[in-house]
Order: sequence, then structure tokens, then C-alpha cells
Amino acid sequence: MRTSMTTLTQMWMTLLLSNVLPCDHNSDLPLPKCQLVYAILTRMSVHVAQLIANAIYLFAGMPPTRHPLDSDKSNRALGFPALITGLCQSFEDPVTPSKVIQPPITRAFIEKYCTPR
Repeated sequence: MRTSMTTLTQMWMTLLLSNVLPCDHNSDLPLPKCQLVYAILTRMSVHVAQLIANAIYLFAGMPPTRHPLDSDKSNRALGFPALITGLCQSFEDPVTPSKVIQPPITRAFIEKYCTPR
């Protein structure tokens, strides 16, 4: 599916799946997120702050799941890691993430991952 998208569409998809409505992977685009990309590309009004707030609310309300091999560990990913880390850093709290946070979407990233093949 990604190969039939324009570069601009791929950029918006990457931004949405990495930052606005993060998920485990960004190789596919579920229908609601596809509709959001369409709304952005057609310049419809989108309340991004409300989307993020709703996603955080849903994520926070999920019951914890346990790792199948180690019951002391959670099997769930941290929602909005870049947002949370950035907020902590802005309040000068020491931050030592256990996983690498995705780097910003730069021109090099776009040229490598968001160009038609």
C-alpha cells in the first residue's frame, strides 16, 4: 500500500503513526487513521490535541498485561514516549529512557522512507 502513496501522504502517515496516534509499527494504516490522513490532505479541520487526549485516555484505561515469560514485567508499550520524555525534560527531570526514542522526521528520513519506489 505504501508504494502507491505520494511522498506527502507517506510523510503524514509517518507523522501520525509515530507521534500523533502512535502504535507498535507504522507499516500499515488502519481505516480510521487512513481517514485522518485524507482529512489532513484535503485540508479539513482536524482537532489534533483532542485526538491525542483521546488516545492517552484510552491508553491509560487499558488493563495491564503481563509478559508471558516474566510476570513482573508488563507486555505493553509506553504510549507517547517522545511526548512524555519531552515534558519531563522541559521540567528538568532526569530522563534515562530504556529504549531509543524515534528521532525527528528529517529530510534524510523522508528521502529514505517516504519516496515512491
